[in-house]
Amino acid sequence: MNWDWEKLQEKRQRQSGGGQGPGPGWGPGGPNIDPIGDSLKKLRGFKFPAGKLIVGLVFLLWLASGVFIVEPDEVGIVLRFGQYDRTVEAGPHYHLPFPIENVYKPKITEIRRVEVGFRSIERGSSFQQGSLRSVKEESLMLTGDENIVDVQFIVQYQIKDPVEYLFNVTQQGWTVKSAAEAAMREIIGHNVIDNALTKGKTQIQSDCRDLLQVILDRYGAGVRVVAVQMQDVHPPKEVIDAFKDVASAREDRSRIINEAEAYRNELLPKARGNAAQIVNQAQAYKETVVKNAEGEANRFLAVLQEYNKAKDITKKRLYLEAMEEILGNSEVEKLIMPEKGLSQVVPYLPLDKLKTKKGGE
Repeated sequence: MNWDWEKLQEKRQRQSGGGQGPGPGWGPGGPNIDPIGDSLKKLRGFKFPAGKLIVGLVFLLWLASGVFIVEPDEVGIVLRFGQYDRTVEAGPHYHLPFPIENVYKPKITEIRRVEVGFRSIERGSSFQQGSLRSVKEESLMLTGDENIVDVQFIVQYQIKDPVEYLFNVTQQGWTVKSAAEAAMREIIGHNVIDNALTKGKTQIQSDCRDLLQVILDRYGAGVRVVAVQMQDVHPPKEVIDAFKDVASAREDRSRIINEAEAYRNELLPKARGNAAQIVNQAQAYKETVVKNAEGEANRFLAVLQEYNKAKDITKKRLYLEAMEEILGNSEVEKLIMPEKGLSQVVPYLPLDKLKTKKGGE
């Protein structure tokens, strides 16, 4: 607020020239010192400091704009004049205000995904199950046996090196999708269509993930590939019926082969067991016969040795042992007759009993 000093002086002169005598501040010796006038004179060049206050507040706000917080799933990348300066971990931090320094905070734990060969139709904030739009220029691929197959798959990845991820490549999602499509085409080109449609999917996914990681590392993309998942693999619609017939024939062939192998696996062990049993029985019989023959031969040699030592005694002993064995057999019917009776009686054989015995057997 400025004071108009000249207008104030004119007003005082008009008041003093009106015949009312000298006004205040005028003494007998001339004008005296006017304390009020001196105070107003000091306030003549004074300005209220509102502009400086506003500038100070703006400066404080500018300094405070450098405060930032890094969340637990993030990492802070600080740039100074557009060039990488440092990396900060989770928590509160400070950087020099813009335009000196600025900060990026990528989420390093978030699992990102790209879709190749199809697009999910988004409804609101979620993807509707089963609502897919096929992208033929991405999904149609050529196999190693020169067949066309429609491959739709998903790539899941996360940030491995945030500095490389932010500054080495642009449009990171598009880069991952393009590299994934190239890797899948190469892997499919080294496999036959049967592997892609049936038993080889797991190996194809693993090989594609490894090759994609090599490509992205070569680009310096700062990305780690978590998984490659094949969503739908089928022949083109024009020939899908023929492929279904072929697949059914292969399933029938596999079923018949499995049944034949099951029958073979059931029959061969039994045959091997029976053969081993027969061989073991023959071996046991051979060992028994050989051992018995050896025993009889040794017994005969022992008897012969004793016989040579005492022939009469040995003969009598052998005779008695033979008679003891015969007479001691309960199955043999014996007729005991005196020596005198043998000369007077016709020898008798019980033929009727023998016949009855044989008939009973």
